[in-house]
Amino acid sequence: MRTHALTQPLAVLGALSLAAFTLTACGGTSAASDEKVVTVYSADGLKGENGDGWYDKVFKEFEKETGIKVKYVEGGSGEMVQRTVREKSNTQADVLVTLPPFIQQADEKGLLAAYEPKGADQVDAADKAPDAKWTSVVNNYFGFIYNKQRLTTPPRTWEELLDASYKEKVQYSTPGVAGDGTAVLIKAMHDFGGKEPAMEYLKRLQTNNVGPSASTGKLAPKVDKGELLVANGDVQMNYAQSKDMPNLAIWFPAKGDGKPTSFALPYAAGLLAKAPHSENGKKLLDFLLSEKAQRDVSAVGGGFAARQDIKATDANATELNGLLEGVEIFEPDWSDIGTNLDTYIDAWKTATGS
Repeated sequence: MRTHALTQPLAVLGALSLAAFTLTACGGTSAASDEKVVTVYSADGLKGENGDGWYDKVFKEFEKETGIKVKYVEGGSGEMVQRTVREKSNTQADVLVTLPPFIQQADEKGLLAAYEPKGADQVDAADKAPDAKWTSVVNNYFGFIYNKQRLTTPPRTWEELLDASYKEKVQYSTPGVAGDGTAVLIKAMHDFGGKEPAMEYLKRLQTNNVGPSASTGKLAPKVDKGELLVANGDVQMNYAQSKDMPNLAIWFPAKGDGKPTSFALPYAAGLLAKAPHSENGKKLLDFLLSEKAQRDVSAVGGGFAARQDIKATDANATELNGLLEGVEIFEPDWSDIGTNLDTYIDAWKTATGS
């Protein structure tokens, strides 16, 4: 669903891959298992532009408390799953954090190992896998952003985005690659009442759409500068970005005279099967769901705590809850989406000529 620049240099990753290969070739993995490191592949949005995000704070505290170094790689939700698939025969990461439906896809592809982190009993059943293959660590909601300096009257409906005034001023991230891009399809199919009417709308929107983007996170700076008037995103990421991008504002498109809608789009984390540092991965998952880390989700990360027993009262939490007032929250059929995602992506490609 978004990406900033890869935090972990590829050269270092290459060195890690070579080291893993060398250890395996020597006839054992015990040295790798004992190494004080944990590698995280994650959808972007939780690491701050200026080193002030939730991941930044939590990883620093985790390293201080455990002595385990966090190696971090980020990209679009689909991109991270695809990378993990490519490395399945020689797993490089320990923990995967991605958005629905990609976390479900990762499970279906046999990428995840069962592990229930401490504190997972406080996570709602809808936000975790029944077989403990993944657990939400930060709750979140899908949304759009607009430039509030250029648009004194904020957009309200999908239909408004078809107006000629939005020519080459609208952009959304690529479905199937970015989690938030895939969420555009999910919301459109819900709001327009099915696949066919949704694709018909997105075909019409293509006249104003700038074009594909593998990264949702890169769209926010363009909206802030006025290069774009509207883009897709999500509440947590865009709220955090708005602290440094004063022209960003969050909105939720409605269909015609209907209510604005959204749906939960949590960051879900799972332990990777055949993880080179499995025990360290388990420790990190425990830490992400600890009370201390969860209390920082809104105050530092601009998101919603995954644990139900954490009742945030900070200023960010109050403002975030206010953003969702009057918004109808629906629950997607993730089973259907997981099964038919490729069909929906193909339909989108056909409709838009992408």
